Amino acid sequence: MNAFTIRDLEKLSGVKAHTIRIWEQRYSFLRPQRTSTNIRYYSNEELKTILNIALLNKYGFKISHIDRMDKDEIRAKILSLNDSQAQLERIVHEMIARMIDLDIEGFEELIDQHISTRGIEKAITQLIFPFLEKVGILWQTEHINPAQEHLVSNLIRQKLIAGIESCVTRVSMDKTFVLFLPEGEFHELGLLYMYYLLKSRGARCIYLGANVPLKDVAFLVGMKKPDILYVHLTSTATSFNFEKFLDGVQRQFGHIPTVISGAVTLHYKKPVPSCVHFKKSLPEVMEYLSAF
Repeated sequence: MNAFTIRDLEKLSGVKAHTIRIWEQRYSFLRPQRTSTNIRYYSNEELKTILNIALLNKYGFKISHIDRMDKDEIRAKILSLNDSQAQLERIVHEMIARMIDLDIEGFEELIDQHISTRGIEKAITQLIFPFLEKVGILWQTEHINPAQEHLVSNLIRQKLIAGIESCVTRVSMDKTFVLFLPEGEFHELGLLYMYYLLKSRGARCIYLGANVPLKDVAFLVGMKKPDILYVHLTSTATSFNFEKFLDGVQRQFGHIPTVISGAVTLHYKKPVPSCVHFKKSLPEVMEYLSAF
């Protein structure tokens, strides 16, 4: 991954492409190259630069002032930001930079520091999920090398599993959840996080994981009689038919509530079976869990 489009920079930094073009014309910190068809593209270093500049600009520094700073000054100013949200955004940007450089040790260190001071749940909600949201679109459009995706995903997966295994709670939720991803779906980080949230709140969980045919879910449902099915779809393969999946859920599990969260729910506009309940954001998920 060493060539980003201006749209990539927009998605990762939050700065509109139009604004980035204006900055290029007026200031010296970005010098994109162009393809043979005259399309801008940006290097790893330029991505890291725009992430730093976007953060400083968001928290009060004028672009003209930033343009006069060298890299060490920019770094010092970022570290001096006192706003707690700014600090979290700084760490997320640093996670992106370390992923780009394949600095997996440094990436893991950032997460571990947050876990040691704030706990696994806050590390996930404050760092890991914002990070995944930033890079998720690039993963789907193949603007990130698979090696980078696998290394980072597996490291995050390890942290989630460690958090699940070490989770101890004194509360009890008198519900049994079955958690799974449909056949052909393998992005289970979001589902693992839901597993952690449910377990930390005292729910009984049966975790089937990724790539599970509905017939296998049906077999388990017949044996274990769970109260609720839970699916979290971070992203889906191009061949995945969400409407067909919902129809299958309705036919086989219409008597059991099925909760589906994740980005896929945001764009689905067709009628949803009465047994299916969408949770379109983390606050909606948390509100749902607090009702038990």
